[in-house]
Amino acid sequence: MNNNTSLIWNVVLSLAVAVLFFLHFSSKSSDAGAAADGAVVEGRRTVYVQVDSLLKNYDFFKDTRKELENKNFQLENELTTKGRSLQNEVAFFQQRAATMTPEQARSTEAQLMKKQQDLVAYRDQSAQALGQEEAKKNEELYKNIRSYIDKYNKENGYEYVLGYSLGGGILFANPSLDVTQKIIDGLNKEYKNSGKAAAPADTTKKK
Repeated sequence: MNNNTSLIWNVVLSLAVAVLFFLHFSSKSSDAGAAADGAVVEGRRTVYVQVDSLLKNYDFFKDTRKELENKNFQLENELTTKGRSLQNEVAFFQQRAATMTPEQARSTEAQLMKKQQDLVAYRDQSAQALGQEEAKKNEELYKNIRSYIDKYNKENGYEYVLGYSLGGGILFANPSLDVTQKIIDGLNKEYKNSGKAAAPADTTKKK
């Protein structure tokens, strides 16, 4: 269960890198500008986004991670409770087995086996459903980032938007070409305006 749940964040990161790493857009004619905060200058129409920072500060990603972690935690607790209940039934049966008739023992064993099979099936079905939800969230994250960068580029006319991450293929990136914060601000604004953002926690104390 833990391996399945943690896998989403590796997949999410890979998808985000795939989106950001080497997006090529049709160049548009524009006047040369000053080299400041990702501005387009003559002969240099490339900017980059820090992928780790993007995911860390993108509210959709943070809300999704929290939501899925909560669902996984609830599922694990539910399975633990059901498993313990079944173990108790098995222990009770073992204590009473000597006093049962062979037919009663066989019937009880069959019932316990059925409960065990049902629990395993429920576990697998629940894990599959959670995995499908994770996959949908991954796809939504991918589309959100891709769509916003596409719109952002239409306003700025970059040829490349690269994804920069520690240990990645880019060994050096000029800070003046970093548009990470602009992308984060734009994504979070769109997410907030979509009405899907999680409501902020109520920090007021009850008197």
